[in-house]
Amino acid sequence: MASPSPHDRSRKDEDEDDPVDRMITRTGCAELHYAVQECMAEHQDWRACQRQVQTFKDCMSSFQKARKEELRRKQANSVQPAQS
Repeated sequence: MASPSPHDRSRKDEDEDDPVDRMITRTGCAELHYAVQECMAEHQDWRACQRQVQTFKDCMSSFQKARKEELRRKQANSVQPAQS
């Protein structure tokens, strides 16, 4: 009996509780992450996947920048004294 592909996202058992998958899904970059994984599985050489890696990296950088700005705004709002 053939084992399921590690890149088959239709599997429900252990993937549901994978904290890395949950974290990446929250970023909005999951599909790009899976594209990197698929490329790596196909080529077995990260150098052949530079376009996918760069696209995923750009997505994650955008998410991180937006998240930092959101945290900065929340911190600034919590530090301001309450007005009566």
